[in-house]
This record gives sequence, structure tokens and C-alpha cells, in this order.
Amino acid sequence: MNALQVKKQAFLKEAGCFFKNASEHADDGDLQLCAGLILKALDKERKALTVGPQVLHLIKTR
Repeated sequence: MNALQVKKQAFLKEAGCFFKNASEHADDGDLQLCAGLILKALDKERKALTVGPQVLHLIKTR
């Protein structure tokens, strides 16, 4: 596994932990904390999708 794949997997693992915690808090009735955890999980998923070179960085001159 290369470094980008490792980084992507780490973000997805963090997202999974946030979703699991959100589910537990939803079961307990703490919906505000649940919503915050879901947003954090979605952010980690977004970061996992954007791991790697971005087109703008490839064509941008320095």
C-alpha cells in the first residue's frame, strides 16, 4: 500500500469511528452531539476522497 492509500484508509477509519459514536449517542437520545459527530464523519469522508494530487496543483505554475 502506498502512502496515499494509507492516508485515505486512515481518514475512512476515523469517519467510521465518528459514525459509530454518533449512532450510540442517537440511541441515547443526544441528537445534538450525534449531529456534530455526523458532520465530523462526513468531513473525514470528504478528505478521504480528495487525497492525492489535485488538478489545480498539477497545472499551476510556480
